[in-house]
Amino acid sequence: MERKQRVLIVEDEKNIVDILRFNLQKEGYDTLEAYDGVTGLDLALAEHPDLILLDLMLPKRNGFEVCRALREQGRATPVLILTAREAEQDKILGLDLGADDYITKPFSIRELMARVKANIRRAAMTPPPEPPAAEETLRFGRLEIHRGEGTAAKDGQDLELTPREFELLAHLAGHAGRVFTRQELMERVWNYERYVGDVRAVDVAIRRLREKLEDDPAQPRYILTRRGAGYYFQSDQ
Repeated sequence: MERKQRVLIVEDEKNIVDILRFNLQKEGYDTLEAYDGVTGLDLALAEHPDLILLDLMLPKRNGFEVCRALREQGRATPVLILTAREAEQDKILGLDLGADDYITKPFSIRELMARVKANIRRAAMTPPPEPPAAEETLRFGRLEIHRGEGTAAKDGQDLELTPREFELLAHLAGHAGRVFTRQELMERVWNYERYVGDVRAVDVAIRRLREKLEDDPAQPRYILTRRGAGYYFQSDQ
């Protein structure tokens, strides 16, 4: 019998854990629960869940520390941050530490389940076929994007990008000049099919990518905004 996909819930509010457990099990997932960061990290390392729902404000060890420790151990388990915090910097820090996505409390169960499903599916997907050799490296002036290796460099110096940031950059650069709405990017880069919901994760990722890529993030030259439409990559450098 095939093992059910398993979700680890790391959250210190019991009522939220109960709601999450009920809805996850209703969707066919097995669940594990932890009410503090130390227990959550131990379960994540020992039980190999398919996804982790991770609160930031936890006893003993906060969600940032748990996520950092998990990635330092070489674990690529998808991490979806649950946070009541509205500060964008907290979301950026979580993504920088290796979280795959975040959702802000209060959240709709429908949206949360869609994100759980998408992140588990994305992690389980086999890598796409490598593009032809001539297309493996995209060059735009001082910038090189090595799609086969999943790396990018500017002026010969490697850019320290998270996997999501690289995927976002590679997707925009691979379709240079084309404007993508936030919803399209959620569907194509975040892998959320027919996505309807909060698209601010795109803005957070774009902002962080600009900080790493642009000489002056306030006046970007590579990743530009088309007001009222979305984002696009400018190839004429």
